[in-house]
Amino acid sequence: MSTSSEPIPVIPLPVTAVTCTEDRAHIERTAVLDLEAGTQRLLLGPVSALAVDRTLHAELTGGPPATVLDVRIVRTWTPRGPRPGDDDSALRHHVTGLEEERSALEQRRDRLRARLDLLGRLAADLLREISEGAGFGESERDRWARELDRVDGERDSHGERLRTVEARLAGVTAELSEVQRAMEVSETAHAELVGHIVLTVRATAAGEAELRLNHLTPCALWRPAYRAVLDGEHLTLDTDAIVWQRTGEDWSNVPVTLSTARSASAAEPPRFGEDRLTLTDRSAAERRTVHVDLREEEVADLGPVPVLGLPGVDDGGEVRVLRSPAPVSVPADGRAHRVPLSSFTTSARSEYACSPELSPLVDQVVRFDNRSGHALLAGPVDLIGGSGFLGRGTLDFTAPGAPVDLAFGSRDDHRVLRHTEETRDTTGITQRTVVTRTVRLDLSRFSAPGEHDDRVIVLRERVPVSEVSAVEVRVRRDACSPVPDAIDAEGIVRWDVPLAPGSRRTVTLVYDISASSKVTGL
Repeated sequence: MSTSSEPIPVIPLPVTAVTCTEDRAHIERTAVLDLEAGTQRLLLGPVSALAVDRTLHAELTGGPPATVLDVRIVRTWTPRGPRPGDDDSALRHHVTGLEEERSALEQRRDRLRARLDLLGRLAADLLREISEGAGFGESERDRWARELDRVDGERDSHGERLRTVEARLAGVTAELSEVQRAMEVSETAHAELVGHIVLTVRATAAGEAELRLNHLTPCALWRPAYRAVLDGEHLTLDTDAIVWQRTGEDWSNVPVTLSTARSASAAEPPRFGEDRLTLTDRSAAERRTVHVDLREEEVADLGPVPVLGLPGVDDGGEVRVLRSPAPVSVPADGRAHRVPLSSFTTSARSEYACSPELSPLVDQVVRFDNRSGHALLAGPVDLIGGSGFLGRGTLDFTAPGAPVDLAFGSRDDHRVLRHTEETRDTTGITQRTVVTRTVRLDLSRFSAPGEHDDRVIVLRERVPVSEVSAVEVRVRRDACSPVPDAIDAEGIVRWDVPLAPGSRRTVTLVYDISASSKVTGL
């Protein structure tokens, strides 16, 4: 190992691949080293000072047999000087010039204000001398007039100069603020804390070897985003990754891999606890009655628990890996950058749907199959129609080849009103309680001139689903107008209602909830 006092030359160690996770990035660097026989210490870099020391891993491939004895990162602090250097941009030099001019104007303004204050006190002393001399009978009109004229002249002159300086100072301050904002947008501040890799290698013979070094770096994350373009019966869905990074170094023309792995989350198997089940006899009063409750059940897909703030990536409970088809560049400016991942065009079916119990709006729902070849993670979607940008929606997690329902916004030319009625009756012999509910839906379509085609509106209403035999729910098809087109096992009643331009329709749903006399809580 060399013991000379000469500085060790720095070998470049660029970023060659990046794997971005939810809240950090895995950086891969490669370099070709010219090794000498024996033990030697090499200095490589610069690298981001945010690199996690304990995640450094170096490996030598090819060339003579060599062993990595030690790898570590050293950080050096190089504060920027008070003035810009030769390698700084013209914008930064302009900022420095404006700051110096502003400082000089502020000093000049302060001197003029002090001079005006002194002249004001001098004028007050002169007026007091005139009043006292006049009281004693002195009369020096010519001298007093000359002194007053001189003081007033200097006050006017300095006041005008002060107004000129203040006007210029306001202009310089405004220009400096604009230039600083432009510099914040266009330039990235140079890192004062810089890291280098110190690598100790032992080689059996001289030759070239390839070094591959990996480490983790915080201050990098990504989230999925989509762009859906609807063109008649075809839909084009572009999948992008929005990447933010402020690691201190730019990723220039490197392949980027996006992963949903949560390396910060501890993976521990669940602990099994003792669960005792005991049986008790019901009392006579409990055997005579059945207590029921009406409760709301929401059908949802499995996924991570939502959190406040920036949401995590919904990957369906399995780690997903997406790769950019081409190398990309992501500067370390902390702003959002789009990385294209995939795009496909497929046939789409449009449906105008409304669930009046939840919302009186009629939405255009587009259904298509996921032909991207990978899972679509949950994220925002920019909706593009024939008239341009329509708004922003959301896309849920969708497996490859699975159907997708995407809402393209509501229709302003439709209106749905919902009215409900409820009656309660008890039969005399069986003492059964019958609750009859009537739901009336009034649909209206306000069409523009020139529209002549009918539009089918899919209405969905729900009826309760009983889980006990003592309570029965029955849809009275004879009283419904029109008869429902379908009723599924979850109690969703559906109608396909055609609406002509400017027409109105009324849909009526009637159902009974029948319970025996021992049922309580209904």
